[in-house]
Amino acid sequence: MMKATDIEYFRFEEDFMEDNLRCIPMVVRLRLDTVGIKLPLRIWSRLNTAERTLLAALSCNSAREQTEYKNMLLTFGRKYSNEPLSILSVAANADWNREDCIPRTVRERFLQSGQEINPEQWRRLSVLQRFALVKLSRPGHESKNFGKAIAEFGLSDKKT
Repeated sequence: MMKATDIEYFRFEEDFMEDNLRCIPMVVRLRLDTVGIKLPLRIWSRLNTAERTLLAALSCNSAREQTEYKNMLLTFGRKYSNEPLSILSVAANADWNREDCIPRTVRERFLQSGQEINPEQWRRLSVLQRFALVKLSRPGHESKNFGKAIAEFGLSDKKT
């Protein structure tokens, strides 16, 4: 049986990982965007720990895996809510998949924190790391985790 400790997650997410995955980890958020499903936190909170762990641990790379993942999400949605899950468009060329272009929001958030990121640093990041920076740099997102993320990814010499 999979455990929450088997899941790839970032140190800046530890607070909610240790509490039975109470928030949706970045690895699951990336997969949700990959398959085009909006999973509200109220439904995520109804999933049991085994279901949350499964969603975080399953591979979602091939077309077949993505279809299976999406079907599993839709099943969980029907199980835990009377409302259907929202289907989103899937961006084939999402910002985090592009190694050649640092998104404007990421560059701006770096500048706001008194830092910079160069194209080589962006290219060296994993897709999940780039995804996290894109999500954490969006307007309205609390910035404390952005600073923790760039430190964790080796992109900052500032202490957080």
